[in-house]
Amino acid sequence: MAVSHRTVISFGLVAIPVAMYTAVQDNDIHFNQLHKEDQSRIRYKKICAHCGKEMAVEDIVRGYEFDKDHFVVISDDEIEKSKTEKEKSIQILHFANLNQISPVYYEKTYQAVPEPGGEKAFELLRAALMSEQKIAVGKTVLGTKDTLMAIIPRKNGVLISAMFYSDDIKQLQKSYEKPEIAQQELTMAKALINSMDTPFDPSRYRDEYQQKLKDLIEAKIAGKEVSVAGPEKENNVISLMDALKASVERAQTEKKGA
Repeated sequence: MAVSHRTVISFGLVAIPVAMYTAVQDNDIHFNQLHKEDQSRIRYKKICAHCGKEMAVEDIVRGYEFDKDHFVVISDDEIEKSKTEKEKSIQILHFANLNQISPVYYEKTYQAVPEPGGEKAFELLRAALMSEQKIAVGKTVLGTKDTLMAIIPRKNGVLISAMFYSDDIKQLQKSYEKPEIAQQELTMAKALINSMDTPFDPSRYRDEYQQKLKDLIEAKIAGKEVSVAGPEKENNVISLMDALKASVERAQTEKKGA
């Protein structure tokens, strides 16, 4: 697996060199855009607005428009040279409780692995964070942006998540008028939660619709008729309490069967 980014975690006077690897991969089925008439690929060309020529990747540079149709060209090399060693590293700013940060702030997650020579300091930081149930909040420059980073300890390693700033987050849903809930309804809802309570095991979950989509594609390739999805089973439950009771009974039955 290719390294996504190399950096140093600065922890007080301790410097921990790490390599960051992307923690997720794209498993989605992707479609191409085709011309409806002859099913030929639709291609997008990068055309110069001045001369009308098609541009190759090596002909394109990065520019900032400081005035109408006036640009200053900034190269990737110039951007990297402008960064100090401190800006290239992840400077830990403070520590926070592991469950204190809302998931909405996490943008992209990486797996962090210590570089040679940094193993002991890396493990010390991981073990201390895990023991205290804390995460470290730090800051570094990624690309052209000052980026907040959360260093999250796990049992077998460390994850680093790039974070959004508060002004990147849209205002969360406004409060709603809360209806009265009967104690009996709350008790039954708790019973349903407890009847469905199992440890989180990510290997249990599959993108079932992607497999359904693959089957559809294979059927189309083979020239078969595409079957129409059947109607959903009717729900005859007429009240919230009835729905909760039926759900608890079903969950208990499924748990016994498992």
